[in-house]
Amino acid sequence: MNGPAAAPATAVEFDDGFPATRLFSQGFSYTYDDVIFLPHYIDFPADAVDLSTRLSRNLPLSIPCVASPMDTVSEASMAVAMASLGGAAIVHGNVSPSRQAAFVRSAKSRHIPLASDPNFFAPADAVTSASDFGSSSFAIVTESGSSKSKPIGVVARSDWEAMADRSSPVSAYMRRPPAYVPSSYDFEQVAAFLAGKGLELAALAGDDGEVLDLISTEDLERIRACPKLGVPSLGPDGKFLVGAAIGTREEDKGRLEHLVKAGVNVIVVDSSQGNSKYQIDMIKHARSNYPGLDIIGGNVVTMAQAQNLIKAGVDGLRVGMGSGSICTTQEVCAVGRGQATAVYKVASIAKDYGVPIIADGGISNSGHIVKALVLGASTVMMGSFLAGSYESPGVYEYQGGRRVKKYRGMGSLEAMTKGSDARYLGDTLKLKVAQGVVGTVADKGSVLKFIPYTMQAVKQGLQDLGASSLPMAHDLLRTEVLRLEVRTGAAQVEGGVHGLVSYEKKIF
Repeated sequence: MNGPAAAPATAVEFDDGFPATRLFSQGFSYTYDDVIFLPHYIDFPADAVDLSTRLSRNLPLSIPCVASPMDTVSEASMAVAMASLGGAAIVHGNVSPSRQAAFVRSAKSRHIPLASDPNFFAPADAVTSASDFGSSSFAIVTESGSSKSKPIGVVARSDWEAMADRSSPVSAYMRRPPAYVPSSYDFEQVAAFLAGKGLELAALAGDDGEVLDLISTEDLERIRACPKLGVPSLGPDGKFLVGAAIGTREEDKGRLEHLVKAGVNVIVVDSSQGNSKYQIDMIKHARSNYPGLDIIGGNVVTMAQAQNLIKAGVDGLRVGMGSGSICTTQEVCAVGRGQATAVYKVASIAKDYGVPIIADGGISNSGHIVKALVLGASTVMMGSFLAGSYESPGVYEYQGGRRVKKYRGMGSLEAMTKGSDARYLGDTLKLKVAQGVVGTVADKGSVLKFIPYTMQAVKQGLQDLGASSLPMAHDLLRTEVLRLEVRTGAAQVEGGVHGLVSYEKKIF
C-alpha cells in the first residue's frame, strides 16, 4: 500500500523567484507587464474566491472595480451600473456643481441598473443632430423643456431620423406621454408593469413626480441577457453607493456642499499630483465640515506622498501618475512612476494605517487587475477599460468600419477647456500645457456583461496564486510565500498571442 501523500512544497522552501521586498528595492520602475507572479498551491475552486473589499475605510464593495472620474467614463449611467454589480463609480466634476449633483441624485434614485439620462425639449424646440438624444433612443418633451415640468410627449430618435424636414419642432412628431412607474420599482416590477399593460416604454418618476428617465422593453431585454447581478453596493442610506470628484480650488468647497446635499457617499479629491498644500487644506476642510463623509486623496506614487495625505485624514488613497492610456504626464513633466512599483510602495505604508488604496490607471486586461490587487491594492480604478461601453457618456460613431466612442484624458486640452485644468494646478496659468490626449475606443457592449466575465478571470488568477481572498493575497505577498520575477521583452511577447498569421481574440 502506498503511504499518505506528502504535503505540497511551498515556495519559501526553495530559492525560486524574488520576494516583493527584494524585487521592488532595486531602483527600477516596473509596470504591470514587467512583472509576473509565480504560481502557488491550489486547494479550492475558483468560484470560492471572495473578491469583497473596501473602497475606503468605511465603504465595502463586493467586487474591486471603480470607474474613473472622467467625463467620457462616469456619469449617472455608469454609477448605477457599477453599483448594481457591486463596484462603484466616481462621477466626474468637469461640469457645473449643480449638474454633477444632479448625476449623483439621479444615480441614487434608481433601483435598477439603468440610467440613460434622457434630454428634455420644449414643444417648440427642434432636434439639431443625433447627439441631442445623448446615449438614449428617446427624449422627453415637457411644457417648459425641463425635467421638473409636466411631460406632454416623447420623441424617438428613429422618428426624427425618418423625418423629411428634421428642422420641424418636436411637437410635430412627438408621441403621446408614456405611463409612469415609481423610481422605487425594482427590475421585476418594471418588467411586470410594461408586460401587463402591453407597453413599449414607461417614464421613471421620482418621489416628487419629476421624470427621471425612460425605460423600454428593449432596455429590459438587454439587462436580462447579462449575467445575474451579484450583491449591489449600497450606502448607509440603503441606496446605490455613488462617489464624486472635486478639485482643490476655493469654489470646490461649494461643489462639495452640493454633492453632500445630493447624498454622495464618498468624495475623491482629484489632483494629478496630490501631495500639495491645496489638497491637504481641502481634505481638512471636508473632514471638519462633513465628519461622516469618506474622503479619498491622491494621486500619489510614493510613500512620502501617501503619508502626508494619511496624516491629513484621508480614508483612501488613489495611486498612479502618468500610467493611464491617454495620460502623457510622464512624457511631458518627467514625473511619475511605473504603476506596479507605485502600487506596491504606497500599499506598504497605507496598510499600517488601515487605509485602502485604489490602483488608478494602466489596466488593460484581467491580468493587470490581478497584479494590482495582489501588490496591495484594494480596488482598481479604470478609465479606458470602461470607456466605449454602453454606460459611458457619449454617442457611438463609426471609424474605419468600427463602432467607437470618444475617450479623452482629463489632461487633454479639450477637457481642460471644460474646467479640468484645475486638476493639474493650472487653472490660473495663461498657457495651458496638455498632459493627456483625445482618442476613441471600440464599442465594448455593456459593463453589466463584461465586468462579470472579467471578475471570473480575476478569480481564476487568484486561484492560481493560492489566494482565496484579497486579504489572503496581501498576506501571501507580505510573508514572501508569493514570488515574482521580471519579464524580459521576449518573455512578454511569449506570454501573449504570438506566431499566428491571424487570430480572433475573444475573452467571453
